[in-house]
Amino acid sequence: MSAKILSCKITAAFLSLIIAEKCGAYDVMFKHSLVPHGQPLVIKCSLEKSFNFESGDCNLTWYKVGNQTAVPRDKLSRIHQQKSLIWFLPAILEDSGNYECVISCRNLTSCSKMSTEVTVFERTDGLCLNEKFAVEEVVFTSSSAKVVCPHLDHFRNEENILPIHWYKDCQLLEGKRFAFLNSDLMIFNVTMQDQGNYTCKTTYTYNGKQYDIARDISLIVEVSPPKMPPEISYPQNNSIEVELGSQVTVDCNTTGADGFEVFWTGNGVYIDVFYVSRIFAKPNNEETAYDGRPMYSVKLIISEVYSEDYEQPFICQASNAFGQVASYIILKHRVPDVQRWLTGVFVSFLLLMFIILIVYKIFKIDLVLWYRNSGCAFVSKEDGKIYDACVLYTKGCGGSDFYRLETFVLRILPNVLEQQCGYNLFILGRDDLPGEAMVSIADETFKQSRRLMIILGSETFSCTQLEDAPEQQLALYSALIRDDTQVILIEMDGMQDYASMPESIRYIKQKHGAVQWKGDFSEKSCSANTRFWKSVRYQMPAKKKESFSEVYLSPQTLDNSAAKRN
Repeated sequence: MSAKILSCKITAAFLSLIIAEKCGAYDVMFKHSLVPHGQPLVIKCSLEKSFNFESGDCNLTWYKVGNQTAVPRDKLSRIHQQKSLIWFLPAILEDSGNYECVISCRNLTSCSKMSTEVTVFERTDGLCLNEKFAVEEVVFTSSSAKVVCPHLDHFRNEENILPIHWYKDCQLLEGKRFAFLNSDLMIFNVTMQDQGNYTCKTTYTYNGKQYDIARDISLIVEVSPPKMPPEISYPQNNSIEVELGSQVTVDCNTTGADGFEVFWTGNGVYIDVFYVSRIFAKPNNEETAYDGRPMYSVKLIISEVYSEDYEQPFICQASNAFGQVASYIILKHRVPDVQRWLTGVFVSFLLLMFIILIVYKIFKIDLVLWYRNSGCAFVSKEDGKIYDACVLYTKGCGGSDFYRLETFVLRILPNVLEQQCGYNLFILGRDDLPGEAMVSIADETFKQSRRLMIILGSETFSCTQLEDAPEQQLALYSALIRDDTQVILIEMDGMQDYASMPESIRYIKQKHGAVQWKGDFSEKSCSANTRFWKSVRYQMPAKKKESFSEVYLSPQTLDNSAAKRN
C-alpha cells in the first residue's frame, strides 16, 4: 500500500512538472512586496479574475520559483495558501525570492502563471525604520493628501480593528493637520516640510497569536501646479522674414496646457497634426516646469512657402481648465540686410589687406626687384653722381679670415654687382691710384656715390680699428652727417660682437641694419638670385638698365677677373 502511495506522489509531481513547462508566462510581474523580518505578509494572485473558479474546472496553485512542491493549504502552516492568497505568518529572511501562481483548467491543454518578488529584510538595530526598503509615495502641496499604509488589505477585518499609529521620522504624528481614515493618513494643507519618512504600525491576530505589523513609506512632496491659464513663451505676436519657396519651422512653446489642448490654426482653419500636407503640425515630447506645470511644444511646419502665406497670421492656441490664450506669427518677405552686407565687405577688405601685408612682408624684396626689372619701373632724374656705391673695408694683419674678406671684396663683390647686375662700384684699394692723396680722393668719391658700402670681417677689430685711417673716418663722418647717403653694412661670417666696435658703427648698425654673408664662394653662392645678393640689390639704387644677363661664376672665371685687375 505504501508503495502505491509513493508511486502516486511521484506521478503527480511528474505531471505538475510537465504542466509547469507548458504554462504561458505573463510578462508583467506583481508589485514587489517588502516586509520586515518577523511580520506577516499576504499576496493575491491577480490572474484569478480571468478564470472561472466557481465551476471547479480551474485550479490555482502557488509555488516558490525553483521548488516544484506547491505551497501547502494547511492554515496552521507558517506559509500557506488560502484561495488565491499566499500567507506568510510571519515572513522570515529565508522566504525572500520569487513566487508564482499557476492556474490550470480541465478544458485547457496548457496553463497560465504569473510571478511576484518578495523581499524580507531585517531592521537595523537602533533604527525605527529602514529607508532602503521604504515604499515611495508622492503628494502635492496646497491641497490635502492621502498616505496609504501598504499591504494591509487582508489584515483588517472584524477581528482586527485595532487603530493604526502613524509616525514621521520616528515621532508620533499628532495635531489638527493630520487625520486617520481606516488605514490611511490624511494630511491637510500639504507643505514641503511634510516630506520625509513615515511609518504605520498596528497588530494582527491569527489563531490566537498576535503579530506586529510596520510599514515604511518615503513621502515625496512636489509643488502643485498653479491654478492659472496657460502661457505661450513663443511666438509673441511677432513676424519673421522668410524666402519664397523655403521651408519654415516655428515652435509654439507653452506652459500649463496639456498636449491635446495646444494647436495651430491658419486662416481660421485647424492645422492637422496627423495628416501631413504642405502645412502641418508636429507635437513634441512633454516636460515639466519648475512649478509643476506641464511644458508642451507643437511645431508648425511649412514645407514650401507660397506667396499667399505672407502677411497671414498663423495662430497658436493653448487652453486648460482656467482659461485660453493665443499668439500669432506672420511671415514677411526677406529684406536685404545692407548693414550685414557692408560689414561683410569691410571684413573682407580687412582680411585682404592683412593677406597683402603678410605677402608683402615675406616677398617684399622679390617684388621690388621684379618691379625694377620690369619696364614699368620709375627712373629718377640724373643726380650727377658717378658711382652706385663706394665700397669701404679695412685692411687687416693677414690670416685666413682676412684673406676671405679680400676675396669677397675684390673678386666676388665686383663680379656679382658689376658684371651680373651692371652697377658701377668704387672700391678703395682697387680703384684709387698709387700716390694720390687718399683723403681728397675719398671725399670726392663719397660725394659722387649713391651708396656707402661698409664690409666688416670677423678680424676687423682684432687687428685694426675701422676709424684709424683718415679716409675711413671721412667715410663714417659722411654716413653720419649726410642724410642723403644710405649705408649698406655687410657682415662676414656672421660676426655679432658689436660691443668692442666704434660707436659710429653701432649707430649705423642700429639705423640701417646689416646683411650677413654666409656663402662659400661656390658657383651657387655667387649668383645674383641668392637671398643674400637679393638683399644687397634691394638696398642698391635702381638701375636704368632694363635687364641684365646672369653670369654664374666658376673658380676659373674668378681667377681671370683677378688677373685683369692686377
